[in-house]
This record gives sequence, structure tokens and C-alpha cells, in this order.
Amino acid sequence: MADYILAIDQGTTSSRAIIFDKAGSIISTGQLEHEQIFPQAGWVEHNATQIWDNTREVIGQALGKANLTRHDIAAVGITNQRETAVVWDKNTGRPVYNAIVWQDTRTQPIVDRLAADGGVERFKQQVGLPLATYFSGTKIVWILENVPGAREKAEAGDLLFGTTDTWVLWNLTGGVDGGVHATDVTNASRTMFMDLETLAWDDDILAAFGVPKSMLPEIKSSSEVYGTAHSSSLLREVPVAGILGDQQAATFGQAAFDAGESKNTYGTGNFLIFNTGEEIVHSKNGLLTTLGYKLGDAAPHYALEGSIAVTGSLIQWLRDNLGLFSSAPEVEALAKTVEDNGGAYFVPAFSGLFAPYWRPDARGALVGLTRFVNKGHIARAALEATAFQTREVLDAVNADSGVDLTELKVDGGMIANNTLMQFQADILGVPVVRPVVAETTALGAAYAAGLAVGFWSSLDELRANWQEDSRWVPSMDPAERDRQLRLWKKAVTKTFDWVDADVK
Repeated sequence: MADYILAIDQGTTSSRAIIFDKAGSIISTGQLEHEQIFPQAGWVEHNATQIWDNTREVIGQALGKANLTRHDIAAVGITNQRETAVVWDKNTGRPVYNAIVWQDTRTQPIVDRLAADGGVERFKQQVGLPLATYFSGTKIVWILENVPGAREKAEAGDLLFGTTDTWVLWNLTGGVDGGVHATDVTNASRTMFMDLETLAWDDDILAAFGVPKSMLPEIKSSSEVYGTAHSSSLLREVPVAGILGDQQAATFGQAAFDAGESKNTYGTGNFLIFNTGEEIVHSKNGLLTTLGYKLGDAAPHYALEGSIAVTGSLIQWLRDNLGLFSSAPEVEALAKTVEDNGGAYFVPAFSGLFAPYWRPDARGALVGLTRFVNKGHIARAALEATAFQTREVLDAVNADSGVDLTELKVDGGMIANNTLMQFQADILGVPVVRPVVAETTALGAAYAAGLAVGFWSSLDELRANWQEDSRWVPSMDPAERDRQLRLWKKAVTKTFDWVDADVK
């Protein structure tokens, strides 16, 4: 048997191909960033054609660096930015519009229109999600209503929709030449169209949105052979056998397979997932109910999720928009030039607030400023914002589950920041644990693919791969923790009700 698994990680800022061995160790990586397109305030787009071109190139990079060929790869797994929507012509393979990214807020009028009959929780019992610009369903509606000819083509059965996993899968398996149009349950659960119990598209909800069912991909499990790479690919004839949305993939890569286990990913945004096992738990505290994973014909596992829109992207904003430093890792050195935040609190509600508030009317605020505050304090306040938001989400998870977490497993790019990780442990009051392999998102997709083809035999084998790298233990005085949380919550209230009818 081939000795490696290749994972495609199609993320918000880049596409990567990572090759793993049987121990779950990284053999090689290829990575290319793609353009972030901001046509106007609140709009965020990607060029889907560029994403696919980059995906093909990073596959070549990863294979070349490791001096491997397709014969060395047992299977391919895919993980992706979950709510980003691509709509393309099935006859030409060309997108009819740029991919609309999960952070995009242009569909708020569509959300308001749908919420006029039953409120934002109109479909939450069936799909686990409130009506929000975050999810891909309203993005499809926007394209159908605003791209000339799109509605007519869709009604004629000529347009296909997919989140970026589906776009990559369709192209990788042939595109217009027999490409597989499918997604997995985790990505399907982020559209607002999939019934959590039946794992099928809900016809009544599709009718309410006005989206033709013919556009939607077939819903599959997270671990099965969907097809093989096309003859034109460097991976030709290699089975594509795993798909997991990025946050579910990170949870799987952290070996959090059972009820009560969880992880927090620190990326463009932050996403805390708590595994509820085979039970569907409907949140009363602002969390999302979502699919955790489904392995072949086995029963699905569900999860509660706390989604935070802006964490790592706040650091990018300080770098790119304000020029406080030239590379993201420099934020830690800048933050360490001061002992604390100097009384400043930064609430990065650039796209409104996600969990646990769900306030689309909110916008970012930097509060508590005095002439004492300098750029070091602002850098520290930006890092602390990530930790404060995570604490609020974790409080909601504890309330919904009735079980207090005793430690938090973490992954993602920001966990290299030791200052942030220590503050995170301090503000949570529980240890924070980083694994040896921090690329848990790609690893989770690799695991799902490897299980499907027998590369790995069981979840127990995957559990044995997980190893602890670092652990941060709380050292903050409880009274100081309470004071900081009180001021943070006060700062959050200052962001509410900013967007009026005349505010763009």
C-alpha cells in the first residue's frame, strides 16, 4: 500500500497541500495565498478560478518537495472554509460570480426579509442555525437575484453550487468531464438547507429561499470514496475519500471523537467545537448546532459550535491597514513592550458579532483610551480580544452542555503566540494544551480519507498519534480575572446598535 495521505486545506487566505505519514507527521507542504477582494464595505470575495489553479499548484509543490508521485499517495482528503459560496456553470466550469466569503455581510437585507416571518430562529430547529449573513444559503440567493441571467440558468438546471470543498472536488475529479458534485454532512450543515435529523436537503426551506434543488451537491458522509482524481491531475486515479469542514476537521485532527471532547481553532476567526456525540443539542446560549462528523454508514456525531468572526484577521488588520508591524508574528514582541492593556479594550466587530451575541448591527470599537495608551497597548488589547471572545463562547458551551471543560485543546496559526496562550489560560481559569502537530485541520481531513481506504484501521489508532507539545496553566488572580471580564463585557456593549438604515 502507498505510504502517505495528501490533504488539501482550502482556507480563507490560502490553499495548501500537506502530505502526512502513518504517524500523522507532516512530510511536506505546498502553500499559495489567494487574493482577498473587498469591492465595498462589508463585501468579501475570492476568485474561485484562482483558488482551483492554486490548489493544483500546491499539490505539485507538496509532491515535489517530498520527491513523491501519485503512486505514493493512498488517498486525498479535503478540508475547507465552510460557508464561502461558489456558483458555477456546469457546462463551462466557470463561476458566474466571485466566491462570496463567509465573512461577507451584504446579504443582511435577505436575512431580514426571511426573518420577517418567524424571526432569525425561523429554521433553527431543523438546521441548528439562526438566519445570518454568515451561512452560505443567503449568498446563493444574492447571486441568483443580482447576477444577470443567473436565475434563469439555475431554473434550467445549468448552475451548480458548492462550498469550496465541492468546488475543489468537482474540479479534481474532472470538472465538466464527469466531475463529482458532492459535499459532506459537515459542510452541508452550514448552508441552512440541511435537516439535522434526516441529513437531507429540506424542500420547504429551499422553497422559502427560492433556491432550485438542482443546484445543490449530493450529501455524503465525511469518510468514503467520492471518486478518483482525473487523468489530467498529478494525482490521477488516487481516491478522494475524505471531506470535513475546516473546524470539524481540526476537531477530528485533535482526536476529539467522543461526546464531551472539544477544541478551539485560532485562525482568521476562532471556532470552538464541543462534541455532543450522537445527540442533537439545541443551544439556549447563542451557539450553533452542527454536524461533527459521519464516518461512512455509521451514525453521525453532532457538535455545539461557538463561531467568532474576527481574531487572526484583527492582527492582519493592524498589520495591513494601520502598519503597526510588518509581519503578523511581530505582534507578540510589540505586545510585550507593555505590562498590560493600559485600560484599552478592542472589540473587533468588523462583521458584526457572532457567538454568543449574533448582533449584525455591531461594529468594531477600541475603548478605554487615554493619552497613556500606545501601540504596544493596542497590540496587547488585540491579542486579548481573542482570549476574551473565546471565554464568552466557552461559558456558553458550559451552560448548554452542563459540563465544565477542565482543559482546552488548541490549534491554528495563532497558537504559536505564547503571550496569547498564557493570557488565554489566565482568562479561562483552565489549562490550555497545544499538540505536537499543530496543523490539525489538514490532519483531520487526512484521517477521514485514510480511514475510508483502510490506511488507518480505527479511531483508537488515531488517538494514539496525538501528543502534547505545550501546556499553559492559569496564573492570574481570580479577582483580576473577574475585573478584566467585567470591563470586556462593558466594552462589547459599546459596539451594539451602530448600524442604522443610513450607515453603510
